[in-house]
Amino acid sequence: VQLQASGGGLAQAGGSLRLSCTTSGSIGGARVMGWYRQAPGKEREWVASITAAGTPDYADSVKGRFTISKNNAKNTLYLQMNSLKPEDTAVYYCKGNWGYIYWGQGTLVTVSS
Repeated sequence: VQLQASGGGLAQAGGSLRLSCTTSGSIGGARVMGWYRQAPGKEREWVASITAAGTPDYADSVKGRFTISKNNAKNTLYLQMNSLKPEDTAVYYCKGNWGYIYWGQGTLVTVSS
């Protein structure tokens, strides 16, 4: 299974970006899909996830600002990021769990103050 993340870029603090992750596997068949991020000099951290049934969950740091969703028909995972903060600057990775774990290649999000 291949995952391709896109949508990263430069945003100002308070702005918005939407990340997408297209997969070669059936997202409807995934147990869980998620977004992670890794800031410079830090470890990769979990951001948000969504179950096969569509139940989302969020890290406290993004709760109320980010929304994870998926379109099973398009095999695409999304992350809508609003009210961006400079501390959201990181490479964002999508991850899929089909019993085996697969990662996308990452997309860079830079938030300027």
